[in-house]
Amino acid sequence: MRQLLTGARIFTGETILDGRSLLVGDGRILDIVAPGRIPPGIDRTVTLEAGDLLAPGFIDIQVNGGGGVLFNGQPTAEAALAIAAAHRPFGTTGLLPTIITDTPECHRAAAEAAVTAVAQPGSGVLGIHFEGPFISPQRVGAHDPRFVRAPDGADLDFIGGLPARMQGGRVLLTLAPECVEDAALSRLMAAGVILSVGHTMASAERVVEAFDLGVRGVTHLYNAMPGIANRQPGPAGAALADGRPWCGLIADGYHVHPLMMRAALAARPRGRMMLVTDAMPPTGTDADRFELNGRTIYRRDGRLVLADGTLAGADLDMATAVRNAGTLIGLPLEESLRMASLYPAEFLGMAGERGRIAPGWRADLVLLRPDLTVRGTWVQGEWQGA
Repeated sequence: MRQLLTGARIFTGETILDGRSLLVGDGRILDIVAPGRIPPGIDRTVTLEAGDLLAPGFIDIQVNGGGGVLFNGQPTAEAALAIAAAHRPFGTTGLLPTIITDTPECHRAAAEAAVTAVAQPGSGVLGIHFEGPFISPQRVGAHDPRFVRAPDGADLDFIGGLPARMQGGRVLLTLAPECVEDAALSRLMAAGVILSVGHTMASAERVVEAFDLGVRGVTHLYNAMPGIANRQPGPAGAALADGRPWCGLIADGYHVHPLMMRAALAARPRGRMMLVTDAMPPTGTDADRFELNGRTIYRRDGRLVLADGTLAGADLDMATAVRNAGTLIGLPLEESLRMASLYPAEFLGMAGERGRIAPGWRADLVLLRPDLTVRGTWVQGEWQGA
């Protein structure tokens, strides 16, 4: 069905257009229509609210849960789909369900779940993010230290075999580069696994070596890694000084001080910072606690914490992250939106498909009110509501 979406402003991924309409059909964007022109063969015209903004749907590469579901607790295709559905009212049309450090059995079940969910059209599940278990025992954060380990040959075979089974999906692995040998890093990347530095005590020099090998990302910059010092810049210092990796940023105002977020944006080249939520099951619910590996996580004053105050994921959705990028960091709206859509798409190697509104690209869209709350989304051209 060919639909004409008209009446709202359009953010293309580069600029905001007034007075244009959007023609979509067969799950794709067909045309950005000039004022006064009516394309032939329209099956339906949808008139949107004046002042609203059509933008590329948000992409979140780090989502532990939502809608009361924790992927670690339920590593099933149904859970992955439920998490994606819970984030859709907040503008996220594509995400990576994230499994944190756990047993090999849990990781394998999560992988099979992701393979199944990715194959379902319009699921919004783009693959899987393994956050661990190959991380530093000194930087576990809320991860269970019992399950932290170094990879063996079976792990490399298992994870390295997943990209070929994902039917266009992506496999992202967060690891501590000081805990994994270069040969293993190269083997995983050659198989199509995207690697990201995180939960690490690595020196700046070791992190740069990882970037030289082809490691593409830094997971939740500043968090679960040493702070920057003048003689020991550490992973965060390496990330700020090196223009190659993409860095995820949890813009909730708790994980990273706004001044440090501004410093990161000032230091790094445009296009290499992404918004992530690190969201947990409470997203989309009014729950005040949940269980993670036998420990209770509390929802308190905008944060998710263990009893001792350790942050355990974030009480954040992507629409709020976009608003915070403006209010806390001072970014222009266009850049805030790119950090939630175009840049994560580029990091995942999905440019040409996602992150822009342009002819031929997927019709995954978010409709934002003037206050940047979400009125609804389209996934593959199908209206989802909010």
